[in-house]
Amino acid sequence: MLYALPIASLLVLVAACGREAPSAVPVSAVPQLATVEVVLGPAPRERVWDGVVEAVNQATVSAQTAGRVIELPFDVDDKVPAGAVIVRFTDVEQQAALRQAQAQLRAATAAADEAEADYTRTQNIYERKLVARAQYDQAVARRDSARAALQAANAAVRAAAQQLDYTVVRAPYVGVVTRRYVEVGESVRPGQLLISGIGIGAKRVNVVVPQSDVDAIRLHHSAAVLLDPDGTRRITATEVTVFPYADPLTHSFQVRLALPEEGATLNPGTTVKVAFLVGTEPRLLVPASAVVQRSEVTAVYVLQTDGVVLRQVRLGHRHGDQLEVHAGLREGERVVADAAAAIAWLARGAAPASGR
Repeated sequence: MLYALPIASLLVLVAACGREAPSAVPVSAVPQLATVEVVLGPAPRERVWDGVVEAVNQATVSAQTAGRVIELPFDVDDKVPAGAVIVRFTDVEQQAALRQAQAQLRAATAAADEAEADYTRTQNIYERKLVARAQYDQAVARRDSARAALQAANAAVRAAAQQLDYTVVRAPYVGVVTRRYVEVGESVRPGQLLISGIGIGAKRVNVVVPQSDVDAIRLHHSAAVLLDPDGTRRITATEVTVFPYADPLTHSFQVRLALPEEGATLNPGTTVKVAFLVGTEPRLLVPASAVVQRSEVTAVYVLQTDGVVLRQVRLGHRHGDQLEVHAGLREGERVVADAAAAIAWLARGAAPASGR
């Protein structure tokens, strides 16, 4: 069924300007209005499901050494720069362990130097055949043992220094604190949870889709997050990952969408509408510029044999600069390509044709 709407609002405007509505203008009198033909075109067929936004970077930091918390600079909802101190522990034991390891390293270095010198002397004497082979072998063994002890002492210093570094916990990336598990003055042990946070940069979306549509999603590998109900504003996913297994209870699959930089504005934990491309189908298409909105009425200017008529239409999804027409037009009809130009032309005195 076709819907036609006379442009009453324009007639009121003309009357307000003191003009009388002229008679209907034939098509031949409106050559200046560019028109386009309503044609069937391939339009994407999409299925829409709800998805949940999450941050790509999200982590819970745990303690890697024992100590007492003496500093917690950030609280929940605070923005944290990358590398900033988020937890600091007492380091008395770690400092003592490091000094002990450094002392052992100095002793091992001295022993290694002595063993190297003894080996050099013994080797020179042995080459002149002045000492027995057994004495030379003992010098080699002492040298090798001293070298091994020196390597162990170096490793102990590095381990002690690492334990000291663990008393200061730093943010791995720019983010926001979402939860604190400890308070200042609390003693912690290795493995205890300290603080959770999420990155404020890259975002992704997780969607659960039914088994019946997984093959089409894998085939077309295209999806977008819809930012408004009609899909005019959308964020196209840079990558679509379909998990290779289904939930045994619901028989549904999880799909993860990687988003470009513009997706960083989405809030983690919120739900969004996600449209997946599952095929194409023929649809009547008109340019978005041809559509005019009058209160709750959506219409286009249609060219008829006796002039121009404003006709109500029911639209579907938007695809770039084209809109689907579900009702109100037939294939082959012509519409004014620029609704604003039609309004201006009619305002100059041309009368709309009677709607049919």
